Amino acid sequence: MRICIFGAGAIGGFVAARLAQVPGLSVSVVARGEQLAAIRARGLRVVSPAGDLHARVEATDRAEDLGPQDAVFIALKQHQVAPALPALASLLGPETIVLPPTTGIPYWYFHGLSGPFEGRQLESLDPGGAQWRTLGPERAIGCVYWTPAEVLEPAVIHHDGKLLHFPIGEPDGSESPRIARFAQAMNAAGLNAPVVPDIRAWIWAKMISSLSWNPLAVLTEATLDVMTHDPDVVRLVRRLMGEAEEVAQAFGVSEWPITTDQRIEAARNSGAHRMSMLQDWDRGRPLEIDVLTDSIAAMRELAGVSTPTIDEVYALLRLRVTSACAAR
Repeated sequence: MRICIFGAGAIGGFVAARLAQVPGLSVSVVARGEQLAAIRARGLRVVSPAGDLHARVEATDRAEDLGPQDAVFIALKQHQVAPALPALASLLGPETIVLPPTTGIPYWYFHGLSGPFEGRQLESLDPGGAQWRTLGPERAIGCVYWTPAEVLEPAVIHHDGKLLHFPIGEPDGSESPRIARFAQAMNAAGLNAPVVPDIRAWIWAKMISSLSWNPLAVLTEATLDVMTHDPDVVRLVRRLMGEAEEVAQAFGVSEWPITTDQRIEAARNSGAHRMSMLQDWDRGRPLEIDVLTDSIAAMRELAGVSTPTIDEVYALLRLRVTSACAAR
């Protein structure tokens, strides 16, 4: 099986290093800059209490040199996907499966979903239907990347060893031959990838956690262990999660794979983890604000639900970002 990870940051690099341990898998990464140079020179290294590992993978900044793949992970920030579509297209064959980012609502969300919104495309999340046309909803498999990871230095990734979960699922909920084959490869790599019947519920659960903890991490500059031990912060997180859950329920999510209490406990068990948005803030990189706010806005508009607490918190976050940019 030929697998390409397009984007070799914290999650992409971690997944690539794990998959490269499996005999019979041909793993490549598309990267750039210092990360690409370091991977070529030294390979990928994962540092984890669960065990360190080192992997050599094919690395390039020219996806078109790799040819069609059996599976393509798009391990990019959402705002990076549209510019990468021409390069991603070069990796696609007739049977290629694609695992797009699930930080927010993915472009394929309403593909294969029965009901009044079946086949609906969301312009605010996929302008002009570019992902829908280029990647194709029929290629998509949902995957939720539920593991804390951080790039310590080029080609060196830290995993805290406490959480490792990559549920995957077909948009129509079926147990297809292609997802069974893919799950076998993921689980052989130790990535804990159960095939779930309702991947959308998992996508919502992960998105709601990101939507809630990420802005507060930037506003407070606090790690998860600090935030989860502050009762006032936890109460605010519960309000944020509750509003987003009401939106999800309007689209048929009734049974949560992980409850609010379990999400908070998972965050508490992540120790001194710095949320991805805080990592980007510290490094002066663009924050993934729009994908979260655009996702919840698009879905609440369809659902006819309001989210006042989410709106207020993100208004504060945007003001902080604007103020910081003005001070530079």
